[in-house]
Amino acid sequence: MVKIDQIELPDFPLLLAPMEDVSDPPFRVVCKENGADLMYTEFISSEGLIRDAIKSRRKLDIFEYERPVGIQIFGGDEESLALAAKIVDVTNPDLLDINFGCPVKKVAGKGAGAGVLKDLDLMVRLTDAVVKATRLPVTVKTRLGWDETSKNIEEVAERLQDVGIKALSIHGRTRAQMYKGEADWTLIGKVKNNPRIKIPIFGNGDIDSPQKAVEYKNRYGVDGVMIGRAAIGYPWIFREIKHYIQTGELMAPPSVEERVQVCRQHLRKSIEWKGPIVGINEMRRHYANYLKGLPGIKDYRNRLVTLKTMEEVEAVLDEVAINYKGFAMEHQQIELVNYHENCPL
Repeated sequence: MVKIDQIELPDFPLLLAPMEDVSDPPFRVVCKENGADLMYTEFISSEGLIRDAIKSRRKLDIFEYERPVGIQIFGGDEESLALAAKIVDVTNPDLLDINFGCPVKKVAGKGAGAGVLKDLDLMVRLTDAVVKATRLPVTVKTRLGWDETSKNIEEVAERLQDVGIKALSIHGRTRAQMYKGEADWTLIGKVKNNPRIKIPIFGNGDIDSPQKAVEYKNRYGVDGVMIGRAAIGYPWIFREIKHYIQTGELMAPPSVEERVQVCRQHLRKSIEWKGPIVGINEMRRHYANYLKGLPGIKDYRNRLVTLKTMEEVEAVLDEVAINYKGFAMEHQQIELVNYHENCPL
């Protein structure tokens, strides 16, 4: 069992990463049902919460069936982050996470997200302010460092633990790398195996198969893994990893019928939560992975990303279910694409 403060998680838990414009309630539903043990909201601007910005406030929506669930905030000002933490407190999530990892210019360039990696003392002050402002367990998600010359994650882990965080998730790239190249888990392993570190350490970056999850579990000794891009349009990644850990065998991939059913569920939840226009538009990034591996699927996919009503989309999904009924699915390599320029954590 892994514990984050008083939150009990199963042995080697699988976490759903906070991804801007992706990790919303509709997406979290299908990930939870397919084995995600702990999920996070999209990241929320502390300034936006304080200004009562509609989009920021809406991201606070959490539901009982999601628990345990964490709300993630970001910012570069102690007072603003502390006040945002008090606002989050009222919504009663299970934990509060601070984003020190988002690498994009409009976040990091303003001294928030990964921008804080350039000033470790500031990172410690910001974290301390949040810990003191909330009754919730506080966790942090960050990167190895700002660039190759400043990989300070080992010192970061010790100092943030000292001010009271209850878990740390580490993405195995620097801010300078963005999402290029392979994630380097060597330093993640060093943090986990540091005798001073007593809190859970979760690894993040490039987990795209059950085999890789188990390989990194054994090689680096992390307490669990956080999965982001690999779950987009493929929430089955969580249950497949669990099955592989338990049996050493790969689970059969989801059937066409199941793919269509889960895609339809995701679509309906998206429309229910966001409304018909935004709900349909923001589903479009998911179709490619939901239907990947079906021969001749390109025409259907091209139609799905242009349709404007739920009825039209559902009709195409019906066609897919009928025309591919009984098709034997095979495992496909999950492509870790940079789906969004905002902040694909």
